[in-house]
This record gives sequence, structure tokens and C-alpha cells, in this order.
Amino acid sequence: MHCIIKEVKMSKAIINQSLESRWDEKEANGMSEADLLLYRSNILGSDKRVTNYGGGNTSAKIIEKDPLTGKKVEVLWVKGSGGDIGSIKMDGFATLYMDKLQELKSIYRGVKYEDEMVDHLLHCIYNLNPRAASIDTPLHAYVPHKHVDHVHADAIISIAASKNSKALTQEIFGDNIGWLPWKRPGFELGLWLEKFCLENPNSDGVILESHGLFTWGNTAKACYDTTINIINVANTWLHTKIQNVEVFGGAKHESLPKLKRLDTAAKLMPQIRGFVSSNQYMVGHFNDSDEVLEFVNSTNMKPLAALGTSCPDHFLRTKIRPLVINFNPAANNIEEVLENLPKQINAYRQDYKAYYNRCKHEDSPSLRDPNAVVYLVPGVGMITFAKDKTTARISGEFYVNAINVMRGASSVSQYVGLPEQESFDIEYWLLEEAKLQRMPKAKSLAGRLALITGGAGGIGSAIADRYLSEGACVILADINKESLKNTSDKLSQTYGKDVVQSIYMNVTDEADVESAYKNISIEFGGVDILISNAGIASSAPVEDTTLDMWNKNMDILSTGYFLVSRDFFRLMRAQNLDGSVVFVASKNGLAASPNASAYCTAKASEIHLARCLALEGAEAGIRVNVVNPDAVLRDSKIWEGEWLEQRADTHGTDKQGLEEMYRQRSMLKRSVFPEDIAEACYFLASDMSAKSTGNIINVDAGNVQAFTR
Repeated sequence: MHCIIKEVKMSKAIINQSLESRWDEKEANGMSEADLLLYRSNILGSDKRVTNYGGGNTSAKIIEKDPLTGKKVEVLWVKGSGGDIGSIKMDGFATLYMDKLQELKSIYRGVKYEDEMVDHLLHCIYNLNPRAASIDTPLHAYVPHKHVDHVHADAIISIAASKNSKALTQEIFGDNIGWLPWKRPGFELGLWLEKFCLENPNSDGVILESHGLFTWGNTAKACYDTTINIINVANTWLHTKIQNVEVFGGAKHESLPKLKRLDTAAKLMPQIRGFVSSNQYMVGHFNDSDEVLEFVNSTNMKPLAALGTSCPDHFLRTKIRPLVINFNPAANNIEEVLENLPKQINAYRQDYKAYYNRCKHEDSPSLRDPNAVVYLVPGVGMITFAKDKTTARISGEFYVNAINVMRGASSVSQYVGLPEQESFDIEYWLLEEAKLQRMPKAKSLAGRLALITGGAGGIGSAIADRYLSEGACVILADINKESLKNTSDKLSQTYGKDVVQSIYMNVTDEADVESAYKNISIEFGGVDILISNAGIASSAPVEDTTLDMWNKNMDILSTGYFLVSRDFFRLMRAQNLDGSVVFVASKNGLAASPNASAYCTAKASEIHLARCLALEGAEAGIRVNVVNPDAVLRDSKIWEGEWLEQRADTHGTDKQGLEEMYRQRSMLKRSVFPEDIAEACYFLASDMSAKSTGNIINVDAGNVQAFTR
């Protein structure tokens, strides 16, 4: 291949920056064609320099046995709608009869009607495969090669998004790689690709203007090798050209030191979140990588950002353009920025609405959320907000892709974003709208951010599990680092790393608490729910109760709850969003117990503090309620030490008999478990209790002494 010859000329330094082949011949040996497709897809998608999350697709045309006739038929295996090639499994591929796909050409009515062809794909499904075929299916079906890759490598899109991309493609690749002008993915582009291949039988691929790369081969490995090789050629060429260029017009600002960047982000993100969460709760993500800082600090950042992104995949994740925050790192004018933030955000909304009105069609979907997704802050970094943490993070990754594209294109040519009307037609594409309408209804705590102190214990982890199951992000705070890690790892395995974070917090340390909230603001953009659950238990007759024991109970169970609540209120007022506080207190806060004066008094203090906070929080929409557990022995940390033995002695039983004693003591004769407490905490944090504050829910299986009065 021509590009292999060019690759030989690379300097050692450049070669070291090239993509390495991840194909393992020993692993691939003996795989079926379908297995090879899956293998090729996964190793391509595992390298974000090859393609972005969810971007690109892969296919193979495989001879299969028709389940109806028993005859051999050619079947297109292609990534299904909404998948990601890096994480795709076998059930992520759509399968379609090639002969039926070919027959679709006879009913195609022209580009004006190409969207209707998506529904016709249903008639081509092989073996009743439930995986929906994507709009990119014709792009693979009509390429007359057995294996096809479509990827969005930054180096490739840099060329594709250049003003003279056709000429650059010819200069870099010669006749080996072709070029096609911009065309929205669909049936028509599939026919264009077929025509190109038939007219250029010796070509290894084609660059799509403003979009990406198509490559092909007769074997899975040949196709993979071609894809990697072409990207490497583009990388090498760009690297050589950019070496002597002042990227983005040079630096205009200097980055703040790391800690000051984080401080600034922690101040900005809750306030932005408050503005963008009026219709649904949004979750934030912060990025101050070198790539981002180079861009936000540059002379040409504002004009380049205004052009928007080029690749449709980038655009769909990042909107028409980012919002550039008017921050001057040299002056560190953060207070002025915060004061003017409402005006900036409103101006963006009005601009977005004007864009919608300019470009809408008679049948366009209604105006969507007019807030920005991406926020660029000179000297600080990039902030992204989306409906969940994963989407916020991925949106940021996509804009980093866009930055890399702008770096390359503006250094070797002139960067060109998608035309405004094309951008709109993709964003408000009826097919895209139909996909959005098919998405499942959001869970009850979607986008909510919950801080759980004592998060490593049995009750804390049960609450976290309940909240995560309803779509919330949770921040587990605890003083026990080992238990904290174990609990966090366990929950992350179930729900994903994006939505579970852990943070060391000593609730009695004012600086510790403040630092924790700062980190939470940077990680997620704020907080909505506080579960104050940090605990301690001690038992002793009053004459044996030391001052140290007394103070420790009061420090953790009273002062600690105050400190955590105070900073929660401060953050909530910065966000200006409704919120919920739940204190996990105890039956002993209402009903005295012998030999536990320190514990009972501290718990009573908790309950009264909650009532005070309910009074102060109501005008800000902050609800404060209490859950009173009793006798939660299973998995509870306070029962792991001397407390169990001490309470057993108090009640004249042993460790084994204590749980039964508590069960029989209750009115309902039932044991109380951590998940029971979690259920009450869920109710008080959810919209089901939206009109409840200052309340107490006893979860004790019935204890007449603890009846609220």
C-alpha cells in the first residue's frame, strides 16, 4: 500500500507516537468470522485515538445458514443502533440479509425520501435479531468489500475538517485513499460509497468531509491493519506540519496553579448547575488536562469555539457551540464572573433559541434544552454538564476530540465547522428525535447527587445501593479508608465507576468537611441530598461515663452533623436548587435507654438540630427529616465493637440472644435491617415526600416509648 511506503520514512520520534497494533494473532487464531468482527471492533474501540465512545461502526459480510430455507446466504453483521465498538458484545450487532438490502435500491425514491429507508431495514432482518439496525447500515452494506471499518480518529477529522480537505487528502495519501464531500449519513451516502468503490477498485478507503474515515479489506485483520496504518500516516503528516506552527495562534492566558484552578471550578460549577437544572437535574464534569488548557488559554480560542464542531458525533454530544466564561486568570475576577454568570447563560440561551428559529422546518421537533453543554474557562479548564455523570464525562471527551481536530486543521489549513443548517438538521433530525422518544423514562433520582456520611457501614452502603438503583450519583464519606474502598469498589462493580465516588471525611474536622464539599463540587458540580449517617456507640453507667466518651459522642453525633449540614446549606444556596437532608438518628433520641446517656443525649441533639434546620431550610426548598432506626444488628459497624457486648450485658443476655430479644421487644416482632432504613431514607429524599419536612420516621418494628409526640 502507498501509505506503508510513507510510514517507512518516519523518524524514530514520530514512530514512537504512532498507534500500535493491538491485534494478537494467537488470540484471533481459530475464531469464526463473527468472533473476528467482535475482536476487531473491541480492539479498535479500546483506543480512543482511533474513535470516540459510541462513535464509528464496523461490519463484516458473512455466509450463514438461512434458518427458514437451510440455504447459504450472505448476511451483513454491523454495529447496531446506539452501540460502542469498544464495549460491544455479540448481541450488539444487527444482522441483515444482503440480498434484501440490495433489493432496497429498487424502492428508493431519492434523497428527499431517504429517511423512510430506515423503516425498510426491518424487512431485511436475519434470524429475527432484535438488535435495531442503525442509519449507518447502508454505508456498510453497499461497500463491495467483506470487512468495513468506519472510525473518527482526530488526525483524520483534522484533515476532513480543513477548508481544503480534498487537496490535503490527495497530498497525504495519493490515490490510495479517496475523498467524498459532506453528506449526512443515510441511504444516499451508502450509494455514494458504493459508486466510489466501483470507480476506484484499488482504493483502501475514503475520507468523508467533516466526518471521518471508511476503510475496508478482504479479511478482518487486513481491514484492521489498513485502518491503523492510515491513521498513523495522518498522525505523522500532521505532527511534521505542526512542529513549527504556533498552535491556536499562541497563548493569550497563563493557567492558574492546580489548586487555584480547582478552587475556581468549585465556585463556578454549583452555580452553573443551578442555572442549567431548571428542567431536570444535571451532573457536571471538570477537565483541566494539558490539551484543554492549551486551547482555553489560546489567542484563537473564542473564534474557533464559535465555529462549533465538525464531526456529527462530536456535535451531537456538545451542541452548536460552547459557552466561553468571561474569566480573566491574570485578574482572578471570579466574583465578577459569578455576578455576571446569569447574564452570560441567558445570552447563550437566547442565541440558541435564535439558531433554532432560523433553521427549523415545519416538522421539526420542539425546542430542546437551550443551555450549553460545554463551558470553557481560560486559565482553568473545561466544564461539561449533562443528564448523568457518564454523559457529562463523555461529552467532555468529545470536545477534547474537537479541540484536537481544531488544532490539526487550523495548523495546516483553515478549520471549518459544520454549516449551521446542517448542524440543526442533525440535532433535530426526526430519526434522532424518534430515538430520543424510545429512551426509557428517567428514574426517580436521575441526576441527583447524594452525599452519605458513614457511607462504608451497613446502613450507609444500603442507602447508597437504594439511591444508585434509582439513578442517583453517590459520594460515600467515611473515616475508615479500608471499608470505604471496599464498599466503593463493590458498588462500582454493580453501577459503574462514574456514579460512585468515595471521599475520606472526619465529620468532626471543619477543614475536612469543607474540603470534601469542594471536591464534590469539582467532581459532580454540587449536591442535592445529604444523608447524615456517621455513627458511634458507647455504653456505660453514667458514673462510669468518662468525659472523653461523652465528648466523642457529642463530637460525632451532634457537632459532626452540624458541620456537615452547615456546608450542605452553603452549597445548596449557591446552587439555588431544592434539596433534602436526612438524619439517621436513633430510637434512643426519643426513648432513653439505661447505661447509654452519652449516646442517647447526642442522638436527641441530632433530632432537635434537624428540626432547627427544617425551619431555616424551608424558604430555600431544603427539606430536613429524620429516620430513627432501632436494633439494626446485621452489617452495622457500631455493633462490631464493644457496643454489642455492652448492650447484651445491659439487657441480661448474650450476643446470640440480643437480636431475638430486640425482635420480641418490638410491637411487630420483626427484625430491622439496613435495607429497611434505606427505604425510609429513599422516601424522604425522593419527590414522594416533597411536602414533608421536620418529620421523623421510626423504623424500629414498633416501640411505644419512641412514639413521636
